[in-house]
Amino acid sequence: MATRHKADAPPRIDGYAPLASYAVIGDGRTAALVAGDGSVDWLALPDLDSPSVFGAALDSRRGGRFALAPEAPYTTERRYLPDTNVLETVFSTERGSVRVTDAMTLPDHALGPQRELARRVEGLSGRVPMRWSVEPRFGYGCVPTRLGRRGSTPVAGAGGDALAICSFDAGTPEVADGAIAARLEAHAGTRAVVALCAARAEPLVMPARDEIETRLDATAATWRRWTESLDYAGPWRDAVVRSALALKLLVHAPTGAVAAAATTSLPEEIGGERNWDYRFCWIRDSAFTLKVFLQLACGPEARAYFWWLMQASQLTHPRLRVLYRLDGGARAPERTLPLDGYRGSRPVRTGNAAAGQVQLDTYGELLQTAWLYATTGHRIDRDIAHRLAGIADLVSRIWRQPDAGIWEVRSEPAHFTQSKMMCWVALERARDLAERGMIPGRHAERWSAEAGAIREFVETRCFSPEKRSYVRSAGSSELDASLLLGALLAYGDARDERWAGTIEAVRRELADGPFVQRYTGEDGLGGSEGAFLACSFWLVEALARTGRVEEAASMMDELIGLASGLGLYAEEIDPATGAQLGNLPQGLSHLALISAALAIAETTAR
Repeated sequence: MATRHKADAPPRIDGYAPLASYAVIGDGRTAALVAGDGSVDWLALPDLDSPSVFGAALDSRRGGRFALAPEAPYTTERRYLPDTNVLETVFSTERGSVRVTDAMTLPDHALGPQRELARRVEGLSGRVPMRWSVEPRFGYGCVPTRLGRRGSTPVAGAGGDALAICSFDAGTPEVADGAIAARLEAHAGTRAVVALCAARAEPLVMPARDEIETRLDATAATWRRWTESLDYAGPWRDAVVRSALALKLLVHAPTGAVAAAATTSLPEEIGGERNWDYRFCWIRDSAFTLKVFLQLACGPEARAYFWWLMQASQLTHPRLRVLYRLDGGARAPERTLPLDGYRGSRPVRTGNAAAGQVQLDTYGELLQTAWLYATTGHRIDRDIAHRLAGIADLVSRIWRQPDAGIWEVRSEPAHFTQSKMMCWVALERARDLAERGMIPGRHAERWSAEAGAIREFVETRCFSPEKRSYVRSAGSSELDASLLLGALLAYGDARDERWAGTIEAVRRELADGPFVQRYTGEDGLGGSEGAFLACSFWLVEALARTGRVEEAASMMDELIGLASGLGLYAEEIDPATGAQLGNLPQGLSHLALISAALAIAETTAR
């Protein structure tokens, strides 16, 4: 966990840092992306799904940033402090070296800012000229920013948003040309602090230096205590723990919701249109999320997430939305922002129109989540039990409909095989809960009958004898890596020959070494995308659960090697270049990594 990543300062292309160069820091409310050259290129305030105040990752000219780096050529050596989400960067120049420690500090019992980004600068050797510059651009860079001072402290504001830039021994800040900036010289033994202190519709708190530094140190200690509570001693532990820490950054502490990623509109193809807002909680991810929390002994996170899920889904009961806002709301209107996009990848979107789609697999994921929760000693109250039974009744009525599928394609709805499999999972889990007396079972016979009808549909219309594989949709010859979820969630016997054939077909037609594409066929969008990392880890898990542990472990080793230098994964990888693509850190990628590692550990232990 303490391994350092050393490299030359990563080159920017047209002002944009490689996505793999970004570290992520957060405080359970929001998260910031810190590039390898020390620039904070993304920060939404006050929450993860709020408009950005730093958005250079989506528009290098107008988005805004918080830069901090030597003024001379340098190399960098970066790491997270062991078992934390606190970032340490050592800049080395010909004249000396300096260490920068970055954190979104966690609140303490003292009066402090609503949000606080703290940056500590320590001289290690020689003399290093440094410069920092805060260029706030509120409202995704679309709202005029006011710069000024309150006393000697520079401030920035727009509407009800305000920032104070509190600096100590970090040079004399100047306010000019839309930025707050200063220079300093770091030499052995010096220590400076620059903190961004933010508020929305609240008094703007400007803390003393010792308060900032105390919170910075306490934040590292709090992360370490949380990591120590994780229960995992299996293979690839460093990767599993880093993935758990990345997931924790996506947990919205006030509600328990888990965002799919910390960003919006980072592209799946450079210059392409597949740019989506992932700062929502997807029902698709729910079973993986709860399973990982339970298996890693993250009890508080598991309980908070489950009850958030029950509360959010109540608002649209009995139907489910594809995704919900972090506050549990169901509306997520999609709009386009007037930004250039990462390396010209447009449109830049906020909101997500997938929220209004029909996606039948969500019912299976929700019932699987409830089943996991209830069968691991957790109580489901009477109201929730009745609602779960009502959802099973709904699935019995609607499973024959076409839908948009797990990938939320923007082509015409189809009878996607994975959606039908998950409807079967929904009814089977409901039946089992009823047999255990955990939910009302007066319609259990119908659930069983409809589950049988689903199985008949899948086995006769969604399997290709020629390919010896399940296919993407009824009557098609296309493949889809999400089919592997059927094996992982016990649709039939994972060691059945049909599953063996499906795994081989996915490897043959969708995989290139460790890189797995999501599907073949039309999806209603132009362009292409990279290999989908979650699908690669699903293939690893499918291999492990069908007894092919050595193959699974070998592929897992390759995938672990594809992480960024700091152990993070975006959504996709370009197989040709190894560049990461899409929003980050991608929760589903890290969930799938942990689940695959757990599967290999469980299978090996038998």
